[in-house]
Amino acid sequence: MARGFFNVPKAVNEPVKGYAPGSPERKELLETYKSMFNDNIDIPMHINGKEVRTGNTRKISPPHDHKHVVGQYHIAEKNHVDEAISTALAAREAWSSVSWMERASIFLKAAELLAGPYRAKMNASTMIAQSKNVHQAEIDAACEMIDFFKFNVEYMTDIFKDQPSSAPGIWNRVEYRPLEGFVYAISPFNFTSIAANLPAAAALMGNVVVWKPSDHQAYSAQVIVDLFKEAGLPDGVINVVYGDPVMISDTVLASPDFSGLHFTGSTHVFKNLWKQIGNNIHNYKTYPRIVGETGGKDFIWAHNSANPLQIATAIVRGSFEYQGQKCSAASRAYIPASLWEEVKKHIIAQTNEIKMGSPEDTNNFVNAVIHEASFDKIASYIDAAKEDKDAEVIVGGNHDKSVGYFIEPTVIVAKSPTYATMTTELFGPVMTVFVYEDSEWEASLKLVDESTEYALTGAIFSKDRYIVEKASKALENAAGNFYINDKPTGAVVGQQPFGGARASGTNDKAGSAQNLLRWTSVRLIKETFVSPTDYKYPFLG
Repeated sequence: MARGFFNVPKAVNEPVKGYAPGSPERKELLETYKSMFNDNIDIPMHINGKEVRTGNTRKISPPHDHKHVVGQYHIAEKNHVDEAISTALAAREAWSSVSWMERASIFLKAAELLAGPYRAKMNASTMIAQSKNVHQAEIDAACEMIDFFKFNVEYMTDIFKDQPSSAPGIWNRVEYRPLEGFVYAISPFNFTSIAANLPAAAALMGNVVVWKPSDHQAYSAQVIVDLFKEAGLPDGVINVVYGDPVMISDTVLASPDFSGLHFTGSTHVFKNLWKQIGNNIHNYKTYPRIVGETGGKDFIWAHNSANPLQIATAIVRGSFEYQGQKCSAASRAYIPASLWEEVKKHIIAQTNEIKMGSPEDTNNFVNAVIHEASFDKIASYIDAAKEDKDAEVIVGGNHDKSVGYFIEPTVIVAKSPTYATMTTELFGPVMTVFVYEDSEWEASLKLVDESTEYALTGAIFSKDRYIVEKASKALENAAGNFYINDKPTGAVVGQQPFGGARASGTNDKAGSAQNLLRWTSVRLIKETFVSPTDYKYPFLG
């Protein structure tokens, strides 16, 4: 092993730019936004490094201005998916043989390009097509993506350093090989960084990938492709297809060379894919790795020892940032009766201050939900709560899709802990509160744990350390990311590895070495320097 073999640059979290009025980054980003908003981009698929256009296209419109068209993307037919698979497999031999240092350098270069010349473009594309405000785009599309690339390289080197011990006369070592076949990455609309990391994590470990981004994230996916290309990623390593998710998945999962699924999306879709993989298991050359992060019904629980203003702020930020469309967004809260009136007062005051509209206007904290189907679903639950004697809308509750898919940040108080919006994942700016009697705080923890099938994120608030310990133990299976006296959102790569269990996923922790290990197949090599020449052991004779 050469000296300095593992001497890669130390990963540090990318600083978040403030975009304050008059700052150069604000000026650059808003100018880039305006230019891209009027660009009318034509987005191809990318197969073996070639741009593939089918002529069968779908338009891209900003959720906050759905009558405006910013471009179009091309839809795959089955033969395109077959070609993506075959070209990925053709690229595998060369890519899997590339030294880990060369692979690392590509993604470290991508991080530096994103920190510099690609930052405004990546953020602007996310603001336009995914309706994120300036801050939400910055912490996602720039900072978290940069962190994924840098920290994954560091985790990869840590993995390679983990080697077995060797007895005298023997050398034991392990090779961390890529999987035999190709990985299928399915990414969501809500985080540009996740969309990049799902194919990139597998590719970093030497795998080849067929990547299906969300149709609603195609604009920023194109910028990711451009970034990878400029960073030097070889043709065929990551192949991008858009279109009918059923057809694409059916084609991919029918291949004997399918070796892994890296997924973020709905619980229902993930379970169906798992079942499909199981049904096809006799066709595969190897047992596929299945890694998924899915739904959540994330909670905030408060004890009467907590600070009411802190609880209210956590509810407003945790529920309404990015319109409640984060996997980790808080959507149910359990508040003790003795604190409720003060917590309620602060929630209403803060929520009423929130401005809503286009992300181009930096005064807007809340923007549009992703598409009409999402709008209609969320609005239907809000409207039902307005009419239901078991619920009360205390702030918000209005919605309008005439220009964009805008839903006011809404807080519902439910009389029952099993009310529909306490248990149903809505993926929108809706928080439902259940007020419990102070003396029933232990029973309320049981409600938190048992009311939903999910276990992604959750937060508790208390100044009493005994209560913190008891609540943490009672809720140990209720959230893969558990927060004490903080909102349940905002996981940072390198600090809070992200993922949940139960119906929220396989808990393989994106942004950690655990996730990267899933994309390796370990080979143990034992070398004996002087081999025995007699079969007899000392106990004989």
